[in-house]
Amino acid sequence: MPMIRDPAARIAALRFLAALAAALLAACALNAAAAPFVVRLGAERLVLDAPLGFSDSLGLSSPRLQELAESQTSASNRILLFAITDADLRRFMGGDRPDLRRYMIAVVPARLVHERLSATEFGALAGESLRDMGAPAAGADYLALLDAPPHGRPRLLAELRRDPLVLSVLQGVRLQPPGDSAREKKPQYLFSTTTLLLLRGKVLTLSVYTGHDGPADIEWIRGVTLRWLDQLQRLNRNP
Repeated sequence: MPMIRDPAARIAALRFLAALAAALLAACALNAAAAPFVVRLGAERLVLDAPLGFSDSLGLSSPRLQELAESQTSASNRILLFAITDADLRRFMGGDRPDLRRYMIAVVPARLVHERLSATEFGALAGESLRDMGAPAAGADYLALLDAPPHGRPRLLAELRRDPLVLSVLQGVRLQPPGDSAREKKPQYLFSTTTLLLLRGKVLTLSVYTGHDGPADIEWIRGVTLRWLDQLQRLNRNP
């Protein structure tokens, strides 16, 4: 950089270079995080990728993102992918706080990393998991169902897909604000999908989360979940 004698101009130039470097770093991180990648589970190699508009964040070494990812699953699971929106990734790389209104995670039970399940064994596991969730709620007015107490507990709302290799369901919860603020604030809801997927003999659990501002959020989470399933099955179709 040529010598700039004016102090104010020098500071402005340094700020510009810092902003440029942050933008380039964010672009590189975005390109790297958005690419499909391979994970080895026992003797199998699976190809994973996040849906369009999302990027895996595990390589960012962020304690906050790592803590959020770990809070979404059991400690007995191995996290394979924790994806945030590309917009949130740009905010994070630019030093701003990400919104984290929508995110998704893929995990595998640690006890099954080296095991290969048949479709029959997967069906039994999926059936047991569905029984643990309870019966789907009756009716399509999800907010009315979630407004019924008790609050703060996820409820099974609908099955999205069920076949020999996939079980995918929609869940929702009315969040319970702490203390007296529960009477003062507008109700807030969190919708999620949980999917059990058998890929090359390995059982993956996929979860997608979104806040709720209206019906479009429910349509979005249905659509992105089913597209993600198709995407992962397509990427792992050939041995």
